[in-house]
This record gives sequence, C-alpha cells and structure tokens, in this order.
Amino acid sequence: MCGITGIWGTTDTELVAEMMRRLVHRGPDAHGMFRAPRGTLGHRRLSIMDPEGGDQPILSGDGKRAIVGNGEIYNFPTLRPQLAKRHTLRTRSDTESALHLYEQCAQDAATKLDGMFAFALADGDDLYVARDPIGIKPLYFGRRGQDRVFASELKALAGVATDVREFPPGTWFHSRLGSRRYYQVPHVEVEDRPLDEHLRRVRATLERSVIKRLMSDVPVGAFLSGGLDSSLIAAIAKRELGRLHTFSVGVEGSRDLAAARVVADHIGSDHHEYVFTRQEVLEALPQIVFHLESFDQDLVRSAIPCYFTSRLASQYVKVILTGEGADELFAGYAYYRQTDYGDRLNDELRRSVASLHNVNLQRVDRLTMAHSLEGRVPFLDTDMIELAQTVPGPCKLFDDGTGRVVEKWILRKACEDLLPDEIVWRGKEQFDEGSGTVDLLATGLERFGPCDDPAAFPASAQLRSHEERVYYKLLHEAYDGSDVILSNVARWAHRPEPDALTA
Repeated sequence: MCGITGIWGTTDTELVAEMMRRLVHRGPDAHGMFRAPRGTLGHRRLSIMDPEGGDQPILSGDGKRAIVGNGEIYNFPTLRPQLAKRHTLRTRSDTESALHLYEQCAQDAATKLDGMFAFALADGDDLYVARDPIGIKPLYFGRRGQDRVFASELKALAGVATDVREFPPGTWFHSRLGSRRYYQVPHVEVEDRPLDEHLRRVRATLERSVIKRLMSDVPVGAFLSGGLDSSLIAAIAKRELGRLHTFSVGVEGSRDLAAARVVADHIGSDHHEYVFTRQEVLEALPQIVFHLESFDQDLVRSAIPCYFTSRLASQYVKVILTGEGADELFAGYAYYRQTDYGDRLNDELRRSVASLHNVNLQRVDRLTMAHSLEGRVPFLDTDMIELAQTVPGPCKLFDDGTGRVVEKWILRKACEDLLPDEIVWRGKEQFDEGSGTVDLLATGLERFGPCDDPAAFPASAQLRSHEERVYYKLLHEAYDGSDVILSNVARWAHRPEPDALTA
C-alpha cells in the first residue's frame, strides 16, 4: 500500500508535495505531510488496514516522532499486545507498530518486523529509514544539493534529484549512524530428511505464508494464470476465506485463460477474465513502460499481462496475491534445467531470489500500484526462502526416469491434492508466453517510430533487440529528467555472483 516521499536537510514542503502528486496512483485514498526540524515526510495512502483511522503520518504520543510507511507488517497482530503494554495505540494500522518498536529498539526496529515494507521515521533531528528483507516494496534515495531526497518510485525523483540509487533491501539507514544491512538471503545447507518430511514441511510453510498474507480490512483477491504457483495460492486462499475473487487475462484462445477456468471451477472462486487485443496492448504500451520504469525486454513483456490483470482486479479488490518467487525457490525456469549446476543449484537459486527486488518484484509493485492495488507474494516469506534451501536439488529438478526433468517437483508433489492433475503437472510457461503476449508483439511496434539502428542508442544500455530499443525510446520519452530512470534499469543477466551475496 501507499507511496512515501521526503527530503532531509531542509524543509521544502512544496517539493515534497510535488513528489507526492507524482505518486497519487499509489495512494488515492488520503495524503499527509509531517514537517520535522530538519526535513519533511510525505505520504499517499491506499487504505488497507484501519481504513477509517490509519491515515499517515502517524505521530508518537508526544508528537516528536512521525512515520510514513508503505507495505504490510504481517506480525502486527502478534506485536500489538506487547506494544500496548508500553504505548498508547492510536490506530489499528500495522505501520504504527514500526513507530513504537523504534521507540523501544531504536535502529534495530526493522529486524523485529515480518512483512514487506519501506518506511521513513522522523525523530527530532534524526531520520531513520528501512526496507524489507527481500525488497518487495520499493525505495530510492537521491541528492538535491546537500539534502537527501527519497521516494517509493523513480518518477517522483526525475528532474528533482541527482545521484539517485535504489535503497538496498534488508537495510536500515540512520542519519547519524549511517547504513547497516540487517538481512541477506541466507546460505542454508541441504538437509538429509525423509522425502515425506520434506513434503510436509513445504506444504505447511506455504500454507502459513498464504494465510499470513490474508490480513486485511478490505477485500483480497488472487491473480490466476492457471500455472502452478498462482493456482496453489488461490486454492489455499479460497479454502481460508470461503469466498475469493480470481483474475486472469490473455489473448483470445490463450492457454492461460483456459487453464485458469479449470482452476477456478475446481476451487469455486468468483472468477473474472479479460481478453486483450494487439491494438489494446500497443495503445497501452507507453503507459505500461512509464509505470514499470524499465526498458528490459523480458520485464516489459511480463508487465503487459500484469497491467491488464491489475486493471481488472482493481474493480473488485484492493489486495491481490501473486505467485512470484516460486520459480526462483524451486527451480522453475528452463535455464536451471539446461545448466548443470550440480551441488551449486541452491547457490544459483539463492542468487535469483536475491536479485528479484529490481526485476520481477519491481514489475509486480509498479503494475499493481499503477491501478492502486497492493500485490502480496506468499512464496517470498523469509521462512519459505530458508526452507526451500534445505530441499535437495533432485527434489526440485526431478528426473522421472524417462529423460524428462520435472521442475518444481517437490512443490507439485506436496500440493497435488489441491488441484486437478492437469494443472499440478502443467509445464512451466512464463506469464507473457501463456497469456499469448509474446506472439502478439511480433508485429505492430513500428508505430512507435524507427528504432532499427543500434548506433542511435547508447552502447551502455546494452540493448538486445529492436523490441528493446522501442521500449528504451518509450521510457526516454516518458520523462523529463529521464536519466534518473534509465540509469536505474536493472538487467536479469547482471545479477551478483553467489559468493558476492555474503561479501
């Protein structure tokens, strides 16, 4: 939920108000500002928890501290009774827990939180900022002269700041103490357990992860592509909620639409679908690239169905569950099968998870929030990340004895009773493939002007194709001060080496 902005070093309320305006899609329900002695915090609210009483900034009892936050803190129900013994709780908002934890634990407050979050807290002359362990919710820092500026999206900083960089996941910053990394994707050894025990642990951890993310004071739904990951999440959520809205999109006759109908019928969800056309995609493409803040070809392709699904879902719910992370935890992509990692498979999977914050998770955040919709990712619960590493590689990439390697085998096996066999054992298709988006983009991009000459584009961008040059052009044209955006585009191929993750 929400968008946060701020400046530290001076109190420029007009600048913060302008940055807030650029983030109105992240929080159309309410807005607020707090002026501290050395800075100003701004907030745009998408009301999820305590819709009536949870507007931000939230102030401490003495009015000297204030917090603005984006995301959800899932252990808030557990924290609340303990915090109530020492503090007067003025809201039912989960963000308030971070404020009071800071009052108790100072800079270690972020380490006590379980959730997806980015928040900024003004404490007199001090600023404290933190981001969740995996980087599910975004945050960027930049400079404006001698002052620091920050915002949830790059677009708020375009033309406003220089030296803009992504604030690292699993990190807190204190204006007097500097930055500290409090979480990195851990290296966990494979555990020698009976197969039945591995299966039980995977199933139980997934169920807990989904149930935890049903916390909401507004309706919750689920994306449903008909693939394994989204289907499992939808099945568990439907069982817990009783009623669930599910959403699927694709071109006419796409495999995703057909498979999603099978799942929706099986679990009994209130299912909604939307069929999009080439013309609609081409008309929406500049807006999609604008919101995505990337020209990466693979990311834009997957952003297209995400855009249309988010638009559809926003008509019914404010919170959506998505299946991101399962492929990186349980070896779902084709390249894991094509490369012989051997004992280093888990290292490669670990690297993939650690790289999600500015690729796939950026796509989920930007395209859902473009429609004022909050995306939640159960597979990226920190307990699930740790557990997945204890599972032996052959249980993830399973050789069935016929020469076929089944990706995510243990996840399929652990949950095979939840879905029809044709869904449980359906082959992996990426969102842009199953929805028909890739085939649809084969023609029509010429409408955006000539992009055939690679020499017309900066070599530093390492553009891979005519298609990617089109996306680069659209992103460049979308912003005044586009250098801030273009310089922060991440590429999946540029992930850190596994050994660098613990450096």
